[in-house]
Amino acid sequence: MYKIATLNKISPKGLSLLKENYEITDDAGSADAILVRSADMQEMALGAQTLCVARAGAGVNNIPFERLADQGVVVFNTPGANANAVKELVLAGILMASRNIPEALEWTKTLTEDAAKTVEKGKSKFAGEEIAGKTLGVVGLGFIGVLVANAAEALGMHVVGYDPYLSLKAAHDLSPSVKLFDKLPAMLPHCDYVTIHVPATSDTNGMFDYDLIETMKNKGVLLNFSRDKLVDGEGLRRALSEGKLRSYVTDFPTDDMLGVPGVVLIPHLGASTEESEENCAIMAVQEIVDYIENGNILNSVNFPTVQGDKWDQGSRIVVLHKNIPSMLGRMTGALAEMGVNISNMINKSKGDYSCTLLDCDGAVDEAAIQARFKADGIISVRIL
Repeated sequence: MYKIATLNKISPKGLSLLKENYEITDDAGSADAILVRSADMQEMALGAQTLCVARAGAGVNNIPFERLADQGVVVFNTPGANANAVKELVLAGILMASRNIPEALEWTKTLTEDAAKTVEKGKSKFAGEEIAGKTLGVVGLGFIGVLVANAAEALGMHVVGYDPYLSLKAAHDLSPSVKLFDKLPAMLPHCDYVTIHVPATSDTNGMFDYDLIETMKNKGVLLNFSRDKLVDGEGLRRALSEGKLRSYVTDFPTDDMLGVPGVVLIPHLGASTEESEENCAIMAVQEIVDYIENGNILNSVNFPTVQGDKWDQGSRIVVLHKNIPSMLGRMTGALAEMGVNISNMINKSKGDYSCTLLDCDGAVDEAAIQARFKADGIISVRIL
């Protein structure tokens, strides 16, 4: 029986995929796997039996995935599962900024009597612009960025994009009329609206500082539905106060943005739809089950993608190890000395870490395998 801990509320549609050999627990310390959304795991101590953590969402800044890699804990996320929900909110953000909707709604709440007449007199100060014919710059063309680009183009916007790591799938899915730029500062002067869709890393934190924002069109709109740390708060406030930016729309309220004129704060609603939560939960549970039962790894942030056909004719050895020379020779040599025949082997690496699946004929002596595979660089060994 495998124990699955849930640190946040997880959609029942996802949990329903856990069959009779799984049980849900509130005790993360005794769990074989953990399902999490926003709970902070940075200081959490996991049990020695914990095999994996699945984040029902894309961002993993609440999970110490690098430290967990050294403990042999595979960390999954669910890229693309909430992409449509975020896309729709980005489009709403563009429309809110273009038509001054937040300010208009606040003013409308102040009406006390003779509303129709007062509206006709006062509505002119909220006059906006249409987005058709305007240029949207999409920074980061992953799952969400591509959906936003294609949808904005369908609404009549001209769309340009920047992504130095554009994948083949994204390039295939992206509308062919979207113009791509090699340099971000070269793209921004063309943009009336700019939307950010890149991960928060040491390289991207604060990337939109005053100097970069200054390259945008005057009175432009900046939208951030990725992470708050991507935008430098001091530089943003300066750009707004000087009129360089007309509006900043973000899904990440922070103390330094509260009450700042021109800032539209949304309470982190990007993935807050029933459909998105269901999609993320289903994908996260599927990742956990496939790894526990088959040793397969898909959408991991700290270990490589490893996909092998289900093996029912013997034993599968799942080895997590450091990506260093001679590891494969040690493992295959040890099995040869034990008289174990390897029918199939898959080895993949990602950065400093690797995973090897060894499919062997017949049953193997688990205790003997564990003893023979104890070596520098081998993190964990499982027999399926």
